[in-house]
Amino acid sequence: MRSVLIVLFDGVQSLDVTGPLEVFANITDNSGDLAYRVRTASLGGRPIRTSSGLRITPDTDLAAADGQDLNLLLLPGGHGARHADPRLISWIRSSAAQATRVASVCTGAFLLAEAGLLDGRTATTHWAYCRDLAEKYPRVTVDPDPIFIKDGNLATSAGVTAGIDLALALLEDDLGRDTALTVARHLVVFLRRPGSQSQFSAQLQAQTATRKPIRHVQQWISEHLAETLTVESLALRASLSPRHFARAFTAEVGVTPGRYVDQVRIEAARRRLEDTAEGIEETARACGYGTPEAMRRAFLKTLGVTPAEYRRRFVTKENHADRHPALRPLRAT
Repeated sequence: MRSVLIVLFDGVQSLDVTGPLEVFANITDNSGDLAYRVRTASLGGRPIRTSSGLRITPDTDLAAADGQDLNLLLLPGGHGARHADPRLISWIRSSAAQATRVASVCTGAFLLAEAGLLDGRTATTHWAYCRDLAEKYPRVTVDPDPIFIKDGNLATSAGVTAGIDLALALLEDDLGRDTALTVARHLVVFLRRPGSQSQFSAQLQAQTATRKPIRHVQQWISEHLAETLTVESLALRASLSPRHFARAFTAEVGVTPGRYVDQVRIEAARRRLEDTAEGIEETARACGYGTPEAMRRAFLKTLGVTPAEYRRRFVTKENHADRHPALRPLRAT
C-alpha cells in the first residue's frame, strides 16, 4: 500500500485538498487491496479552516507523520500557503527529503519554494501567481503555461482543478493508464488533460470579450469549425473591415483571430479523439483541418504528439467499445 500525506493549514483551498484526495481514495490494485493509504495532517493535529470557511479535522499531527516510507507528500495551495508558519516550512524541508515523491497544487508551490526545494527546478502554479513566484524565488524557473510539470521526483500544478489532473497523472505512473482513465470517468472529469496542456483555454477566453460583435464571432467559430474561417470572412460576419476586426479581436481576446481559430480547432479535435469513435480523417474534416496531414502538423506543433498517438495515450479501448460495440480498430496515421 502506497502512503499519501496531504498537508493542511489555515487558509488552504478546499478543492486543492479534496480533488486529489478523491483520486487516490478507495482505489484497489490487482489483488483487490487498497492501493493507497491517504492521510491528512496539520501542525499539532489541530482542525483548520479553509479559505472558503470549511472546517477540516486532520487525521494526525505533522510531528507524527514524517516523510519516511511516504510515497507522496502533497502540498495544497490557498492564501495560507503564501504566508506559512515557519514551523510548517521547516517540517516540509526535512520531511520532503525522505518522501519518494513531492507534489504541490496551485500556490502550494510557494511552500516548496520557501523550503528551498524548487531551487534549480522548473515549476508552475496558478497563472495569476506565476509572476510573484518568479520574482520572490529567482532560483526557480517558473513556466506559467502548463497545467502541471514533473521535474524529477517533484511535481507542481496550476490552479485548483489542475490538482486533479496531476493526481491522475501520478496515479497513472503507479497503476497504469486504464486505471487512471477509469477514475477520471468516475469523477466525471470532462477532459483528462496532459500536463503540457495550456492553463489558458480558448473556450474560457471566449467569455472575456465585451463587444457583442466579437462575442458573436467567437460563438460562430466554435459552431462552424469546418468552414473557411479567414479574417475576411469573420470580419464580414462582425460587420467590420478586416483591419478593424483584426485589431479589435486581438485587443479583446488577447490573441489574433488566426491564433484563436487554431486554439479552438485543436481543443475540438482533442475532445473528438477522446470522446468519440471518429476516425482521424473524419475528425480532421469536422474541425476544419481539411486533411489528416494538416491536423497532424497542428498536433505535433502544439502537443508534441500525432493525433493517433494522442488517442492511444489518452483513450482506452474499453471506453470506445462501451459506446460502440461494433467498433473496429482505428488505423494510425
